Order: sequence, then structure tokens, then C-alpha cells
Amino acid sequence: MKTVAIVDYGMGNLRSVAKAVEHVAPDHQVVVTAEPRILADAERIIVPGQGAMPDCMREFNARGLADAVVRAAGAKPFLGICIGLQMLFEHSEEGDVAGLGLFPGNVRRFPEAAMLDQSGARLKVPHMGWNEVWQAAPHPLWEGVADGTRYYFVHSYYVEPAQPDVIAGTTNYGIAFTSAVARANIFAVQFHPEKSAAAGLRLLENFMRWNP
Repeated sequence: MKTVAIVDYGMGNLRSVAKAVEHVAPDHQVVVTAEPRILADAERIIVPGQGAMPDCMREFNARGLADAVVRAAGAKPFLGICIGLQMLFEHSEEGDVAGLGLFPGNVRRFPEAAMLDQSGARLKVPHMGWNEVWQAAPHPLWEGVADGTRYYFVHSYYVEPAQPDVIAGTTNYGIAFTSAVARANIFAVQFHPEKSAAAGLRLLENFMRWNP
């Protein structure tokens, strides 16, 4: 049976992600693991996450997962979710920590001065709840997903890619920010597909069928 490995670094919505993937891909074995050997053998990799970037990177490095994930991201279908998106970049303002550096760019905090809606009312940070994702370019993971579909977000920081051509989706919350990136076999999102009802399941199903 084909295997999809969900990377366990002690943080994140692991059970919810695993259950969602099992639902859309019953022909796959879903393994939640911190073992580099299992990541190397898996057909697909998902890196979920939630919490603070410094804590996530500390656990990631302490468990010896950084090198294994970088190797996997260069060789097989890879999906990053929330912190699993942010850690792909070079640096985060949250705790002034380095990421994995797979994408040039930085992770920024929502700017306080810009946190206003169209009526001038103050927007709360973290950005929490449902919001629209506007597709920047066609991609197999957007198949069957209407432009402007709403997904569930929980975050105070967002990625700022140095290369605009990797941007796969954007969202507006005070500012327009990148909510999805794609390059070769990597796709990563700021929102939580496992918490996003039918639209999230469709994206996960697309990932499990994707052969980049």
C-alpha cells in the first residue's frame, strides 16, 4: 500500500490532518511519524503545524527532521500547512528564527497600522476564521475549487516570498498576503484544509492524486 507520511514534531493538528487524509485517500496508509527513515520511504509528505515558529523550529531540529524534510521536499509530492508553509522560508520575524530556506523570502507579522477593514474598523490579530483564497495561477491542487473559495485561517504571521512566481494564492486581511505557494513538487498553504469542510477535503484529495 502507498504511504503518506504526516510529519510529527510534537506540535500541530496531527490527528485532524490524518483523519481528513484517510477520508479522501482510503487506498493509502497514513503514518504520523518523526522517523526520518519513514519519511524517506513514503510516497508523499505532509507537514502540518500550528503554534509559534520558534517552538516549531526548535522541535523540528531537536528531532532531527530538518534534513529529512528538505530531502523529501526535493523528491516527492509535498504539502505544507500553516507553520508547515512558514518554515519553508528563510527567516521569520516571530522570534527572529531561521526557517528551512527552501523558498527565498521572509515571514512577517501583520502590520498593526494596516489592520483595518473597508469601513475603517479595527481587525483583530490573529487572523482567525473563514476567508477567501484567490488563485494566482492554475494548479492541479485547485482543480474543482472555485476561485474565491473560503478556507479556515488561524495565524498572526504571513509569508512574503522574494519570488512572485511561486505565489499560488492570495487573501485579503487588512493587506493582501500570500496564502498559498507552489513550485515543482511543493504546495503549501497558510490556511487549514483539515478544518475547511468540503473545500479543504477537495484540496487534500487533489494532493493525494497529484503526480508532479
